[in-house]
Amino acid sequence: MNVLDIIAKKRDAQKMNREEIDYLVIGFSKGRIPDYQMAAWLMAVYLNGMDAEETAWLTQSMLVSGDRLRLDSLPGRKIDKHSTGGVGDKVSLILAPLVATMGVTVPMISGRSLGHSGGTLDKLEAIAGFSTQLSVEQLFAQLEELGVCMIGQTEELVPADKKIYALRDATATIGSIPLITASILSKKLAEDLDGLVLDIKTGHGAFMQNRDAATALAHSLVTTAKANGLNTTAIVTDMDQPLGLAIGNWLETREAIQTLQGEGPRDLLLVTLHLGAHMLRLAGLLPEIEAGVGVLKQKIDSGAAFDRFKRLVKAQGGDCRLLDNPGLYPQSRYEIPIFAQESGHLAELNARTLGQAVVRLGGGREFLEDAIDYKAGIVLDKKIGDRIQKGDRLAQLYSDRPSVHDVAVELQSVFRIASQAVEPPPLIIEEITNH
Repeated sequence: MNVLDIIAKKRDAQKMNREEIDYLVIGFSKGRIPDYQMAAWLMAVYLNGMDAEETAWLTQSMLVSGDRLRLDSLPGRKIDKHSTGGVGDKVSLILAPLVATMGVTVPMISGRSLGHSGGTLDKLEAIAGFSTQLSVEQLFAQLEELGVCMIGQTEELVPADKKIYALRDATATIGSIPLITASILSKKLAEDLDGLVLDIKTGHGAFMQNRDAATALAHSLVTTAKANGLNTTAIVTDMDQPLGLAIGNWLETREAIQTLQGEGPRDLLLVTLHLGAHMLRLAGLLPEIEAGVGVLKQKIDSGAAFDRFKRLVKAQGGDCRLLDNPGLYPQSRYEIPIFAQESGHLAELNARTLGQAVVRLGGGREFLEDAIDYKAGIVLDKKIGDRIQKGDRLAQLYSDRPSVHDVAVELQSVFRIASQAVEPPPLIIEEITNH
């Protein structure tokens, strides 16, 4: 088989067969095919796409490039959730321990922040001592005891995805729906799941800003998951404005703690409960979403969800004192408010601009190797639709960098205020399932 013929075939928008995809993916992951040839093929896919069958084959090829977890010996159904990422999206920190209180096993493998969007691992590591790397033995022991773990991708799971993703990032081919689909699902299939819930963000702060593109990705994911035997539901949710009020690693972790204690923002709670109810439905526990929402809310109100989160943090080496007393956390050198310059109704709150501002404050990464300041970030006081009086505080910025003053001035225009009343955007936009 000739790699040049494979590249040319996709360059000419022809359908590949399974053997050709296997040859390319395995050859690249083993170092037999050089970066420049794989980059040419990735660009051909980006420009010409892949059909559903090709996408399923690509997913399977990436999956078999490494090891798979074998979780069938563990109790309960194995259900996970994946988000395409956004600004202020700390849902996983709440959702994983919450759903685990229902007897569902949640083996959550997450990623780090890059660019304007945050990463679950960084939010967890904002808790001093928290380890996101567990051995296979530790992973199984923790899942058996707590029903939940929250870790990063290991070197053994889907190594082809790690290599291909790095090359996509360097060749402007990230935004290909077939490549995104295979990347997400190959990692999730390696977890040996019984079901998967996907949170597909759309809007200013999302990877897929266009709603049609987000819906197309959702359909691709559920179709490919079905072809690989995985029951999956995709929920398209709003990311025109940040989710919740906090943006930045420790600030979001603190807000997740507040939500687990029944005191979090309404929008964050609603999205979390909705996704959790779908996880319960996939687990065969509660077929009605409304009933699942109610039961999960009771788990928060009773303290069971927060207790499971504390046990999770302790098991993975985190300092639990910070959970009961967040005031112990180190303070930022600068805390700068932004005040409203006029009265009216908040009409726009660009999530992407706010996420990029957090990177400038030190709370995010432009490159994976960048160090981050866990304390840095923004806490909003107002969301779209809120009534504003001149002089109201709109947000508070936290940073150790003197440039925070410049960022505050620049962010003033992000809070667009209208004279007429404004309806907040819907949180849940569309649901797509394959079962």
